[in-house]
Amino acid sequence: MNFFAAIGAAVRLKLVDVGGGSRLFFQLLSRSLTSLLRFSLVREQIFFVGNRSLSIIGVSGLFVGFVLALQGYYTLQRYGSSEAVGLLVALSLVRELGPVVTALLFAGRAGTSLTAEIGLMKAGEQLTAMEMMAVDPLTRVLSPRFWAGVIAMPLLAAVFSAVGIIGGWLVAVPLLGIDAGAFWSQMQGGVAVFADVGNGVIKSLVFGVTVTFVALLQGWTCRPTPEGVSEATTRTVVISSLAVLGLDFILTAMMFSI
Repeated sequence: MNFFAAIGAAVRLKLVDVGGGSRLFFQLLSRSLTSLLRFSLVREQIFFVGNRSLSIIGVSGLFVGFVLALQGYYTLQRYGSSEAVGLLVALSLVRELGPVVTALLFAGRAGTSLTAEIGLMKAGEQLTAMEMMAVDPLTRVLSPRFWAGVIAMPLLAAVFSAVGIIGGWLVAVPLLGIDAGAFWSQMQGGVAVFADVGNGVIKSLVFGVTVTFVALLQGWTCRPTPEGVSEATTRTVVISSLAVLGLDFILTAMMFSI
């Protein structure tokens, strides 16, 4: 009986956590209009979470493009279709690797920063001080960061895909000797704007909402101690990564199986 009681207590605690997270999410949505009207707050956070992540996004996209072009060329060469390496690189990036890898890098770079920032503000009682001054922390602190992450994520995914395609061209055309016209024509003829690029944008938006909300939730609910902030940043990376990979499977099954 003690075993079943422990299971029941654990399930109840998890349901409480899910309810608290859902309540926070809807509170953020209810304050969205106020935050977006004060767009200067959102713009500052876009610079913080987006512009400062450009370097790692650009470098990672470049090397992912290098690897895709090499692996794609050696695989397609067996079937006499090496000219289609541009199409392979573009579809791999805009459909899957662009949104997914960008979300994982975003969780490790910007998500942990958001969690640590909110957690330190909670530990330093800055959020409590705002409430005492009749300033809503959700409107002033959390909501601008939430929308900054949602806006920045698709832009970063687009940069990742664009740089990856350029990296694939650098390997395929000058290094491997693929005809430049065939590289670009195969890509233009095989990549659909709405079916491929549009679905990639939808994925990046969903991942942006997920990663940013997880980061804010972990910072908002962490224990106000150095150990609590450290544990919260770790949970942000783990939960965000698993959520991104799980959602990627669900979205892919919904988008490309129809």
